[in-house]
Amino acid sequence: MPSNEHNDQMKQERIKEASLARKIILIVLLVFIILISIGGYSVYNYIKTGLSPVDPEDNEIINVEIPMGSGVGDIGEILEENEVISNGSIFRYYVAFKNESGFQAGEYQFSKSMEIDEIIESLKTGVILVDPLFTVTIPEGSNIETIAEIIGENTSVDEDEFLDHMTDEEYIESLIELYPNLLSKDILDEDIRYPLEGYLYAITYPFYSEDQTVNEIVEMMLQQTQNQIYAYIDQMTEQGLSIHEAITMASLIEMEAVEEEDRHMISGVFYNRIEENMPLQTDPTVLYAMGEHKDRVLWDDLEYEHPFNTYLNEGLPPGPISNIHQNAMEAALYPTEHDYLYFVASYEGDVHYAETYAEHEENIEEYRPSREE
Repeated sequence: MPSNEHNDQMKQERIKEASLARKIILIVLLVFIILISIGGYSVYNYIKTGLSPVDPEDNEIINVEIPMGSGVGDIGEILEENEVISNGSIFRYYVAFKNESGFQAGEYQFSKSMEIDEIIESLKTGVILVDPLFTVTIPEGSNIETIAEIIGENTSVDEDEFLDHMTDEEYIESLIELYPNLLSKDILDEDIRYPLEGYLYAITYPFYSEDQTVNEIVEMMLQQTQNQIYAYIDQMTEQGLSIHEAITMASLIEMEAVEEEDRHMISGVFYNRIEENMPLQTDPTVLYAMGEHKDRVLWDDLEYEHPFNTYLNEGLPPGPISNIHQNAMEAALYPTEHDYLYFVASYEGDVHYAETYAEHEENIEEYRPSREE
């Protein structure tokens, strides 16, 4: 049997081995914790640097252009290349984390001292600090031919060139792919004269160079339309309207009334007539169908055979007849509830409503002389 001295020696060795093992495990754990801490700090510092101003003391203006169709990733790269932010990837993840969207194209003025939230807010609101070389105003109620004339008179794009693009099906289909949430195949209906009718928003547009292309101008206008229309998507769904139908209804209201209250009232008339399976019978659709500008629609005009003539066809026409103002869209989506089925506007612009055709005839006789043959 082993001696007591030998047993004590073995016991001491096992104690030393256990102690060494504990030390090794402790060292490994400490190294692991230190590595994690260093890694965590590095990640934290990396993110913090990416979200902090590039140089809080540098207020020098940096001109940055965000092209049409730029995604968040593209914008991040552009801002990083111009040294407005430190890291485009962190910018992209930060924007996704905050669920920000609706960034607008244009030319901006930034600086290295700007906070990332300031940059995001500028991109969202489209606040462009660079003065444009010139501006072009597209009035509400303008159709494609009027817009082409305005573009031809005020930009480097020729009126005929603009109109050629408006009937180029291949070009229009490329825009449908570029703006799938705004444009649908509905605009390619064979009865629609210009597929983008109603989709080029009425507003004053800034221009930052002397030379433009049709594509640049059209995309600028479509982007503005998309920005405006998207605020009403939920209301369109509640009314059971597609974007195309909503813009079409709004364009009829745009051309029928000027005052906001009348627009909501007339919208109510249109919805009442649709519910009763009555034709809308709105004069502006007749003039649009005829392609004419007239102060007065004659009786013979009402018989003009065309899909846009709402005297001969029930429901909405195949598409819009003009672009719109914001309150025309609001009227289309928030009609005043009443029982009127008829309205007539006096030559002074006052609108008079009636529930029956007999009352309507009285209003016509009193407020609007008979149509000429």
